[in-house]
Amino acid sequence: MRLLTAALAAATVLTATAAAWQPTDPPSVPSVKIKPGTSKGTGRLTPIAGSDRVVAPLGVDPACPAKIEIGMRSDAKAPSYANLSVEIDQPLTASRSMLTSYLPPGYELGAKLLIAVPPTTSEGSYALRLKTPSQTLSVPVQVVTLDQLDNGGNVALRRPVTASSQHTNANYPPCSVADGDSGSNGWAGGNGWNDATARAWPDTVAIALGGPKQISRVDLYTLHTERYPASIFGLRDWDVQAGLNGQWQTVAQVRGNTAGFVRSDFTPVTADAVRIVALASNGANDYTRITEVEVR
Repeated sequence: MRLLTAALAAATVLTATAAAWQPTDPPSVPSVKIKPGTSKGTGRLTPIAGSDRVVAPLGVDPACPAKIEIGMRSDAKAPSYANLSVEIDQPLTASRSMLTSYLPPGYELGAKLLIAVPPTTSEGSYALRLKTPSQTLSVPVQVVTLDQLDNGGNVALRRPVTASSQHTNANYPPCSVADGDSGSNGWAGGNGWNDATARAWPDTVAIALGGPKQISRVDLYTLHTERYPASIFGLRDWDVQAGLNGQWQTVAQVRGNTAGFVRSDFTPVTADAVRIVALASNGANDYTRITEVEVR
C-alpha cells in the first residue's frame, strides 16, 4: 500500500514549492491524498469536490486565497491514467488547470485547489468546473466583501494579520491564522504561521478586526497531530492582548500549555485588534507555531 501510494503521488501533476527543512522541523502533510475503494465497473471517471460551494472574500491577503478539495474517482475495470481539467470563470484564477494520476479501479485522488480573487473583481457568483471525459461538476464560487462574510461569530475571520517575523523555509503566511482552518493538515503548505526566530522571544501576531468590537473570548490553535503533538511542537506560554487605537492591554495569560487548543475567556472589552504575544514553545527548537486564532 505504501509503495502504491508513493507511485500515485509521484505520477500526479502538482503545483508545489520545495522546502529546505531544518532537521527539527515537522514536515508538511502531502498535498495529494489517495483513498482506496471498490469500482462499480462503469468505466466512468467521476469528478469530486470537498464542498458544494466556495466563498471567496475580497480584500484578503493573496498568500491566503480561498481553497477547496477537488479530485476524481475511477470506476474503470482496469488501472489507467486519469485526467481532470480545471476551469474557472475570469477574472478568478485557480492554482492548477489539470490533475493527472495513475489510478487503480475504485481509487480516489484528492488535492487542494487555491482560488485567487483579484482586487478589482466584482461581487457576485462565478463557477468552478471540474471536467473528466465522462462528466463535468460545476461548483459555485461566491465572491463577497469581508463585511458580508458569514463569520459564525468569529470577528477575526479573514481579517488582516501582521506578525513579528515569518519562517522562510516553507509556506507559513501570517494570514493563515485567520483563514477559518484550525486544523494542522497542510502545515508548511499555507495552513499555519511559524516565526523565523528560534529561541528568541517574544513573537507576536496581531489581527485587525475591521473596527471596534466587543469581545470576551480568544481561541488559539497550535500545531497538533498524532505524529507532531502540541506537547513537543506546540505553543506553551503566551499572553492575549486586546487593542484599541494602538493601545494594548493583556486580557488573558496561558502558561504551561501542552494541548492543541486553548480557549481564553475574559471580561468583555472593546477592541479593534487582538494580539498574541508568544513567550515560549514546547520542544528543543522553540519556534512559535499557530494554526488559527478565533476572536468572539
